[in-house]
Amino acid sequence: MNSAYQTFAPGSWIKSVNVRDFIQKNYAPYEGDDSFLASATDDTKQLWDQVSELMLEEREKGILDAETKVPSSIVAHGPGYIDKNIEKIVGFQTDAPLKRGIMPNGGIRVVKNALDSYGYELDPTTLEIFTNYRKTHNEGVFDAYTEDMRNARRQVSSPDCLMHTEEDVSSETTDVLLSMVSISSSRKKKLPRSSLKWIIWKRTLLSFVRN
Repeated sequence: MNSAYQTFAPGSWIKSVNVRDFIQKNYAPYEGDDSFLASATDDTKQLWDQVSELMLEEREKGILDAETKVPSSIVAHGPGYIDKNIEKIVGFQTDAPLKRGIMPNGGIRVVKNALDSYGYELDPTTLEIFTNYRKTHNEGVFDAYTEDMRNARRQVSSPDCLMHTEEDVSSETTDVLLSMVSISSSRKKKLPRSSLKWIIWKRTLLSFVRN
């Protein structure tokens, strides 16, 4: 066994990747109280006071701020701080606290409509790129639909049937369409709307159970 592991209890994890075995062989439960914990530092309390004020402002406005141009990624934004001089752990998903990012890879219309609803305007260049040059996830899903799936989706989109719009395409939606196409093809006839609703609700409930 490698000398780096000599302080650990051996097990099958030595010969193969087995995280569970390593943990089971080597963990030691703590059965004491919380007396070992230190109270929050003055810097932490000061930072939390600032965050609490920002959260109150966000609740009043609905949204504190939003990115309108740069799609979110790990390296998309510059550094952001609450109070740079006293922070020990730094970093936000964007470049400012509670600023919402945009993820147009999922669907550009979702981003545009979300920004519009809070009084923000999507950057024209970003809109052009994700409309004319960059294929989004939604577009990829629609491109993969067969004609039968498109017909099934048109039935789902009828006014008196539970509807998924083009701005809300997911693996669950595709799964529903595949089920409807399969059933419809086997019966060689158009499914009644009541059957479509039942299939959708069943799949929706199953997704909640799995999650």
